[in-house]
Amino acid sequence: MLDHSFLFYGIAFFAIILARYFLVTGGMYLLFYAPLGKSVEQQNQTNKQFGESIKRDIQLSILSAVVFAIASALIICLYRANLTRIYLNPNDYGLWYLGLSYGTVLILQDAYFYFTHRLFHHPSLFRWFHQGHHRSRHPTPWTSFAFDPLEAIVSALFLVGIVLIVPLHFITLIAILTTMTIWAVLNHLGLDYLSLSFPHHWLGKWFIGPAHHSIHHLKYNLHYGLYFTFWDKLFNTQDPNYEKDLMGKLKTNEKS
Repeated sequence: MLDHSFLFYGIAFFAIILARYFLVTGGMYLLFYAPLGKSVEQQNQTNKQFGESIKRDIQLSILSAVVFAIASALIICLYRANLTRIYLNPNDYGLWYLGLSYGTVLILQDAYFYFTHRLFHHPSLFRWFHQGHHRSRHPTPWTSFAFDPLEAIVSALFLVGIVLIVPLHFITLIAILTTMTIWAVLNHLGLDYLSLSFPHHWLGKWFIGPAHHSIHHLKYNLHYGLYFTFWDKLFNTQDPNYEKDLMGKLKTNEKS
């Protein structure tokens, strides 16, 4: 790995993160919100409906990219100073550990996200940490990275902290970041744009998808999780009618 300055890494990661955001999010938006089958009139109506919301989301996402770029540059500098647990040789811990560490970090991140997310909804913190994300009452893929700067800092601190504690191969770290990106985009797809059967059919009781997360944007005091429904169930922050309503809709779709 080349030895560059913190500023160089920060600028490089900002470009990479922002490019990833526009490619993945823009691609998903074009795929689901402006499909070729729609008429020009329908597309114009959709664009008008979400236009201002998307603009705000992109502005916040650019600020979030700055925060995560700084965090990424810090991780690289800490790695070069031998202060992280990141490693390059997969045989150091065995191939089996790649999957174990990947799953472990997702579970830890889900717990971290749930409790910090609930904290952000406290009336004294909401305005400063989380209000920007909730300006999109009906989210789109562009909302997936739209964090207030303080929320982005708290989220980025998890990544910085985890590489100091848990041994992670670079490939595992990339896989975690990729999962974060894809999952966040999928969770912010509206129910009219993605089939209820994904991922809610038999996985819906355990994994969070757009049907689960869309409720959070409508009812702020429910559904705080990121990947799994475990914490919402344990602390009674899951809509008591969610599973029943979801299964009912799925059965109706199957019959139609």
